[in-house]
Amino acid sequence: MRYLDPKADLTFKKIFGEHKDLLISLLNALLPLADDEQIESVEYLSPELVPDTYVGKNSIVDVRCRDVKNRQFIVEMQMLWTEAFKQRVLFNASKAFVRQLDKKRKYEMLQPVYSLNLVNETFMKEYPDEFIHNYNVVHELHSDEIIDGLHFTFVELPKFQAHSIKEKKMAVLWLRFLTEIDEHTKEVPQELLDNPETSKALKAVEESAMSKNELLAYDDFWDKLGAERLLLVDSNRRSMEEGRAEGRAEGRVEIARNLLNMGMSIDDIAKATGLQRQEIERLNPVV
Repeated sequence: MRYLDPKADLTFKKIFGEHKDLLISLLNALLPLADDEQIESVEYLSPELVPDTYVGKNSIVDVRCRDVKNRQFIVEMQMLWTEAFKQRVLFNASKAFVRQLDKKRKYEMLQPVYSLNLVNETFMKEYPDEFIHNYNVVHELHSDEIIDGLHFTFVELPKFQAHSIKEKKMAVLWLRFLTEIDEHTKEVPQELLDNPETSKALKAVEESAMSKNELLAYDDFWDKLGAERLLLVDSNRRSMEEGRAEGRAEGRVEIARNLLNMGMSIDDIAKATGLQRQEIERLNPVV
């Protein structure tokens, strides 16, 4: 049996955007919900968060749903990490939160929005043993004092190790499914086959279950991702080079300023630093 990678856009949405039971299982497994807060049923909402005015920004998430308590849940699968992604997550969750109200509803009717973000890159290298990061709006001094409303969970998939969260079986199974299943999988772990939820998800990503157009879309996703990764690497390289060049320029200016204070002539300073005479003259208030 050949499988497709469940982290790809098409397969991820096929699993969690078409099967409510699998989405509920994933959310209950990975979100920090107490026993009495577990999700029992959901209805899908449009993944497109349309702005209230024509000048607002439109945004699309992978999966969005609402449960019987009117809590909203946003799920994103992010293959490439950038710092801007955190701002996008905040933007989308905030938009979903405020759009609950119309002119007739009161603020106390607002229900929480939970944002679950699965990231296929490591972005918090300073915490090598932590791969699930939960954020709330908390008191600066008393972290148990929380303003309920916006809740964010980020999962660094490359850091995942099954032994680290044994107390949550479904969390382990879903994370194993997301990190161990792809086109190169030759033997599926028996635990994934034995569990009803992950077994159903495996069937959803079988290559034989895909149409020709879906397979073309799947390949196109990886082509675009590769191009995006190259652009990101090139952008980071240029930023580093520009930073180094700016640092060298600032260093030459500081040297020129010190040499001026020591009484060296402008012509000699120009020879020593490579700066133009006009640049050095601007540093010397007496010229």
